[in-house]
Amino acid sequence: MTPQTIIFIMLAYFAMLILISFWTGKKNDNDTFFTGNRNNHWMLIAFGMIGSSLSGVTFLSIPGTVGKEGMFYMQVALGYVLGYLIIAFVLLPIYYKYQLTSIYEYLKIRFGMTTYRTGAFYFLVSRLIGSSLRLYLVAHILQIFLFGVYGYPFWVSVLVSITLIWLYTFKGGIKTIIWTDTLQTLFMLVSLGLAIYLILNAMDLSMLEMLQKGQAKGYSRWFQTADILASNYWLKSILGGMFITLAMTGVDQDMMQKNLSCKNIKDAQKNMVSFSLVLVIVNVFFLILGVALFTYIDTFPEIKAIWESKGGKSDALFATIAMQSGLGLTLGIIFLLGLIAAAYSSADSALAALTTSFCVDFLNIEKYQISKQIWLRKVTHIGMSILTFVAVLIFNEIDSDTVVGSLFKIAGYTYGPLLGLFFFGIMSKRTINDVIPVWITLFMMVFIYFLDTQVFGNPKGYRFGFELLGINAIFTMILLRLFSKSK
Repeated sequence: MTPQTIIFIMLAYFAMLILISFWTGKKNDNDTFFTGNRNNHWMLIAFGMIGSSLSGVTFLSIPGTVGKEGMFYMQVALGYVLGYLIIAFVLLPIYYKYQLTSIYEYLKIRFGMTTYRTGAFYFLVSRLIGSSLRLYLVAHILQIFLFGVYGYPFWVSVLVSITLIWLYTFKGGIKTIIWTDTLQTLFMLVSLGLAIYLILNAMDLSMLEMLQKGQAKGYSRWFQTADILASNYWLKSILGGMFITLAMTGVDQDMMQKNLSCKNIKDAQKNMVSFSLVLVIVNVFFLILGVALFTYIDTFPEIKAIWESKGGKSDALFATIAMQSGLGLTLGIIFLLGLIAAAYSSADSALAALTTSFCVDFLNIEKYQISKQIWLRKVTHIGMSILTFVAVLIFNEIDSDTVVGSLFKIAGYTYGPLLGLFFFGIMSKRTINDVIPVWITLFMMVFIYFLDTQVFGNPKGYRFGFELLGINAIFTMILLRLFSKSK
């Protein structure tokens, strides 16, 4: 695929999203931007959330993990379902009871202003890191196959990506994102299915034959039950998946902002349960895609050589096969549309959520006149775009082989204390000095980092998996109880 073709596809795609934004953002007020006027249909939200939950990380990184770990990621995906059920029947009723715009307002109701601002701050840091890591992955691919071809530096790829997102979200906010996410999810799922079909067709294999061939190479392993000390042991992965969902969806303004735009609590719960079941199925197909990709380069060593010449990163395997393996323009276009859809459906909602949280939780935007509120929201939106730009450039300097691992590792440090705060408030009626949670959460981040890297850093001993996030939250709750008192 030529760079000119890539440019044409991107321009056509974003022109469509910008048109949607003008349609949905006619009112251009803060209620539309922050809550979507609380009148959106649950089916629309559930379908769109698939794209924003998966993101470009799933589109590239999850298939890339198959080469080293087989299909063990499925263990984590099963844990997601447990987490979504807890969100639907424990967290959502609380959010709807108080009619929250920012979910961190619950911390103000339960504990006080300092804890409230602390929780919101952890979200801002966590989501900024997460969305920047996701955007970095896509910008890296665009740099290899588009901007780098013309000699432009990496920061141009990042700037173009963020500018395009800003253009179609600055007016309608969450109202626009609900509709654009629906369209982008459709593109992503169609791309996923067609990519598997075209790669299987090129190898002249059925799906069953491909999985059997992958089994011989170790690509088709589903559960790791042999080594209980390993980070990907099945029970740790399932529990880790549950905690990841609770933290990165349940106490995350980004994902909850969409759920809070439903008409009522019953619709929000139907949205969450149906979405969780579909998400597991979609993850299965992403892992099947991973088996197909690695089986393909085993079948055609010359394609493997091209991939290795570009650094051999697992995150770049799908892109290499789609755009430089000679499988035709169709697969290249399908890949590019799917990647753009997956990446930007996550990044756009993150940008809107960061803007919402800062305006509501720190600026207390409702105390100003309407005209000043709109001006503050727009300035904050630009500011969050700039912060994301800087964060992506920092991650480019760090440069990680598999972004999904880095994303969940960082989430274990930052989302853990936030999850602990929420569930201590929900599960206990005890009171605590409003300043103490600040010091407890700071201590826990340092303590968990030390525990993970120094105490359990030996590769031959016990290794933390995704369950680290839950351990962080539980220790946070224990400390909060020790320093609290009966009501």
